[in-house]
This record gives sequence, C-alpha cells and structure tokens, in this order.
Amino acid sequence: MDKATFGAGCFWGVEAAFRRLAGVTDTAVGYEGGKLDNPTYHDVCTDRTGHAEVVQVTFDPGVISYHDLLNVFWENHDPTTKNRQGPDVGTQYRSTIFFHTPEQEAEAKQSRDAAQKSFNRPIVTEIVPAMTFWRAEEYHQQYLEKRGLSHCHL
Repeated sequence: MDKATFGAGCFWGVEAAFRRLAGVTDTAVGYEGGKLDNPTYHDVCTDRTGHAEVVQVTFDPGVISYHDLLNVFWENHDPTTKNRQGPDVGTQYRSTIFFHTPEQEAEAKQSRDAAQKSFNRPIVTEIVPAMTFWRAEEYHQQYLEKRGLSHCHL
C-alpha cells in the first residue's frame, strides 16, 4: 500500500471524493504543513498554525495509480484560488499536494502542468514534501458518510 496526501479545501468533501474510489483502502482527515505539534481543529481555524486541512489516502497502486488520484484531486476543487475554496477562506483551505517520494513529486508537477490547460488562471497549488500528518478529531473522520451525505453543501 502507498500513501498520498492532498489539501483541497474543507477536508470533508475531499475525503468523500477519494473514499469512493476502487483501490483506495483507507482515508483519514487531518492537518499538515504547520508549525504546531498535535493541533486541534480550533487551533487550525485560528489561521495561525500554518496547517492545511488534508486527506491522507492509503491506496493499492495495483488497482489505482497515483496519476488517477491526482486527476481526482484536480477535478474536485479550484486550484487557482489561493487560500480559499468557495466560502471557506484561510491558509487551512489552500490547495496543496504533500508528496511522499521523489516519484510522487515528479508526477505531481507533471500533472499540475497538464491540468493547467483546463484553467484560465494560474494554478497556485503547493507541491511540497510530506510532513507530520496530525489526524483530526474523530468527529471529522468520514464526516459526510456518518451523516448520510454524499457531498458538502457547496
């Protein structure tokens, strides 16, 4: 199994998009890319910790490729808005890819360049090395699924 980590706005909808894919064996929402150890949702919402809301995806590369996951990432948010997705504003909602290997880094950059053709404005997605993933509180895990929802209200 491999891991991939994506930030594409509020993590509830992002997690739901990845959970339904064949080959994805697990997802977890959490926080990554900030300077505070073991942040809480309240901490991250202050916009002072530097963390992004992310989804860590565990996947079977024999069933689904990292390339396919990247396609889902680009299709499920607007990577041209800095620190914002819809009405959600702040650094925690930034578009980011945390790569786990040099191969993921190269593929993410190639994918970004290919995706740019679909957007009129420049893609602002960060592509940075994976850092410590801090799992979010349990009530955030599979949030939409637990409430019988298929997507966020946005």
